[in-house]
Amino acid sequence: MSKLAQRLSDATRSGVYRTRQSAEVEDAVRGTRIDFAHADLRGADGKEALLERLALALGFPAWFGGNWDALEDCLGDLGWRAGDGHVFLFTGHEDLPADDLGVLLDVLRASAAYWAGRGRPFFAVFIDPEHALALPELFRPKSA
Repeated sequence: MSKLAQRLSDATRSGVYRTRQSAEVEDAVRGTRIDFAHADLRGADGKEALLERLALALGFPAWFGGNWDALEDCLGDLGWRAGDGHVFLFTGHEDLPADDLGVLLDVLRASAAYWAGRGRPFFAVFIDPEHALALPELFRPKSA
């Protein structure tokens, strides 16, 4: 198991992170019991579009209410998703209004803390090659 796969399996390291590209994350979860989903947020120009994209990408149940509280409820349940932990990859954050991005980050941080407290890994990873987000790096890429 790679170091990144070990990290993504460690509930104590749960949180919201950034990285430059998706390939390493996708490779790390392949062949593990970690649940993985990718949410492309490009073109989501407001809360409604953002929540629709998330519901579709993460396979939310029919009871999802399409608001921030319902997002937190769904991320705090995840019973409909298989796996020993969860890694959700986000691309296209640049198109989100700042307020919506801020609320999304808050909800994801709360969800990561909730799952970490229950001993289950939960990682929200934003692809951010420009380092525009004030998030910690998920890992340091190997030097060429």
